[in-house]
Amino acid sequence: MFVIHVYTGNGKGKTTAAFGLALRAACAGKKVFVGQFVKGMEYSELKVPEYIPNITVEQFGRNCFIFNKPTKEDIDAAQNGFKRIKEIVNEYDVVILDEINIAIYYNLISVDEVLKFLKEIKDVEIVLTGRYAPKEFIDIADLVTEMREIKHYYKKGIKARKGIEF
Repeated sequence: MFVIHVYTGNGKGKTTAAFGLALRAACAGKKVFVGQFVKGMEYSELKVPEYIPNITVEQFGRNCFIFNKPTKEDIDAAQNGFKRIKEIVNEYDVVILDEINIAIYYNLISVDEVLKFLKEIKDVEIVLTGRYAPKEFIDIADLVTEMREIKHYYKKGIKARKGIEF
């Protein structure tokens, strides 16, 4: 079955929800691939394959440029990552394109490229995460969840913590 999930919005929890789905799928014997766009920093979830071998995690970013203009290297990293996703998609039961919406927002990848890719897939559960989900993704998705920030502890000065935010 081919199903598209979109996890978007300005609230915390999009990647966390995607990894929750990955864990559930892996524990049911499914093979999971997580491609993290725009992320190149050390996140705790990079260790998941050490504990759960049927989950693969790869990063397609150099560093976190979210507050800066993307460089050619950022664009190349995202393009190479998307190429990798297209090559392996049919080897997995679940494929998560973490922060793909951000990659599109910063023009690292086009909406049309991703839509074309999605039309070619069969029998893979696809998860698209990140703020600013394009309307086209929301329209074609089978499930859309918006994480909406109501309150966040960072506004009290609590910094990102290992194992919680990264």
